[in-house]
Amino acid sequence: MDGYTASEMMIVAAARELTHARMVFVGIGLPNIACNLAQRTVAPHLELIYESGVYGARPSRLPLSIGDPCLVSGATGVVPMSQLLQYYLQKGLIDVGFLGAAQIDRYGNLNTTVIGDYYRPKVRLPGSGGACEIALMCRRVFIIARLNRRTFVEKLDFVTSPGFLSGGEARDRLGDYGEGPAAVITDMGIFRFEHTSHEMFLSSLHPGCTVESVQEQVGWPLRVADDLDVTSPPTEEELRIIREELDPAGMLRG
Repeated sequence: MDGYTASEMMIVAAARELTHARMVFVGIGLPNIACNLAQRTVAPHLELIYESGVYGARPSRLPLSIGDPCLVSGATGVVPMSQLLQYYLQKGLIDVGFLGAAQIDRYGNLNTTVIGDYYRPKVRLPGSGGACEIALMCRRVFIIARLNRRTFVEKLDFVTSPGFLSGGEARDRLGDYGEGPAAVITDMGIFRFEHTSHEMFLSSLHPGCTVESVQEQVGWPLRVADDLDVTSPPTEEELRIIREELDPAGMLRG
């Protein structure tokens, strides 16, 4: 295999985070390709759940949307969307929710609604869909996003999906929900969250990246782990699956 792209490194790193997961609620886009890669590599028994009502999807190719017919073939079950959200998500049965975002702040709060003022936005985004409920009710949440200052911002233009809100115990005051964000996987490194303040910190650098180059793309003073790790590069098999099975057109891995 040829050398890998930054996006391929991000997808592989995200897939590896699912090694011990059993059920994952899958978002479209980058979460979609990461979860499908995990099912083909580190987590062969992973149950992929899509908010359209598909449980246990085993798609033969990368789904184009949550309504793609390939999700149904080989799935464990297909139920009304309301039943999926009520009986699985709201009951707390989902191990991991895997989300993307247009904006994320230091406490893992996400914006997928608007860029700019809500009533006079520069860009109107797709909105929550099921993302708010996924962020609240899955036991853990993984976030995947390309690292840049437009995405990693000091203050969100709109809070669509709560992470740790203002940090500290703020999320706990919402009630008995999931644990919140566990990791943010980017094309330059992996972030995790400090246990008390719940502020994001850099946990692992991807090969060839530096702390300084990461800080340039983050809109707040970045915390860095004392034992900063270096992410293992993609294997030939991981790259083969991405390039030949999941994204041969290069729509997400470029």
